[in-house]
Amino acid sequence: MTAHSMTVVQQLLPFVTFAFVASITPGPSNLLVLGNSTRYGFVAALPIVWGSCVGAASLVLVVGFGMGRWLSEHPGIQAAMGWAGAIWMSILAWQIVSQPVGTVHSAADKPTDGMTAAALQVVNPKTWGMAIAVVGVFAEESADIGRYALLSGVFLLVSLPCLEIWAALGSRAATHVRSPKVTRALNLALGVALLGSAWIGVLEHG
Repeated sequence: MTAHSMTVVQQLLPFVTFAFVASITPGPSNLLVLGNSTRYGFVAALPIVWGSCVGAASLVLVVGFGMGRWLSEHPGIQAAMGWAGAIWMSILAWQIVSQPVGTVHSAADKPTDGMTAAALQVVNPKTWGMAIAVVGVFAEESADIGRYALLSGVFLLVSLPCLEIWAALGSRAATHVRSPKVTRALNLALGVALLGSAWIGVLEHG
């Protein structure tokens, strides 16, 4: 490994730590993965994992090319996006809470799709905060598209296994959830947690 490669690795280590903490800690995406994997299994939650991670990593590029600065200059638009996200996540929370607890799934009873999970990142204040922190702290002032692409790619590689852990936890928990009463209580807990994470994020950002 060359001296330049060593320097790049040393510079990325703090970022890898940041990306891990940002991805593994509970948030709307994690709870959405957990709820769907508990209900439908590990494999069914993978599109949500990929959609969430790709969406979040893409925001790093978007913020790096000026979108974050533009939003900071238009707080009204940023606030509107936050409120729209909270309302959207409230609907998702209600869908989790109101899911039937039987073993037979209807045509309308299906997991969240990957595109919805990716779009959710656009209106998720936590994801925007993460992307702005990445650009502000870990990108140099002279950063170019290569630097932003590197940070985006590293974040994607770190976040994928983090959300897969949440998917594994959900599917593992499902094997221990047998009675409708316990399933209903779990759905309620996940829905309330998702609702809380959505509105707390909005309130924290004004």
